[in-house]
Amino acid sequence: MIFSSKLVEDAVQEFSRLPGIGKKTALRLVLQLLKLHESEVDQFTGAISRMRHEVKFCKECHNVSDSEICGICVNRSRNHSQVCVVETIRDVIAIESTQQYNGLYHVLGGILSPLDGIGPEQLNIATLQNRVKTNEISEIIMALSPTIEGDTTVYFIARQLKDVPVTITTIARGISFGGELEYADEMTLARSIAKRLPIDNYVNVSGK
Repeated sequence: MIFSSKLVEDAVQEFSRLPGIGKKTALRLVLQLLKLHESEVDQFTGAISRMRHEVKFCKECHNVSDSEICGICVNRSRNHSQVCVVETIRDVIAIESTQQYNGLYHVLGGILSPLDGIGPEQLNIATLQNRVKTNEISEIIMALSPTIEGDTTVYFIARQLKDVPVTITTIARGISFGGELEYADEMTLARSIAKRLPIDNYVNVSGK
């Protein structure tokens, strides 16, 4: 790209450093900012600057927070005996969007991947162990990616907590709604059959 303005070029370069943002998309964003009033741009950049300088990570669950402990962890109306273990903050947002879970979370910050140099020390596993041992937690729900690395992480954590009186469960895995059976991989299909549920869980066959 050839720019007539070094300032625009620098802005495009900075936007294109973001994941999934190419030079063309970055240019479109920069040109859109040029259409805004200066006060709107100041508000935009100010929000990003404040977020980067002031955002914290919850000391309990490692979720993003505006204070030392996040709003989920301090919420007394939530079930503090349940902890849903996830890989990233995005997973917390996804599960919260379903409005079907009312417990707490624990963000690992990734999953075990020796080939990528990610071991237990790089993840928030030690703090999870401490939470389970020092709090009245009765169930840990493992909501990790259904991959070899994800299953390895589940197995490792389960082994670390084998002497702790806590129930460890995993989220159900199966064919996605609207998906066609012939396109499902063998592992997903096998688990769907093995973890089959009564039809009453889906439809009312009694007619009542």
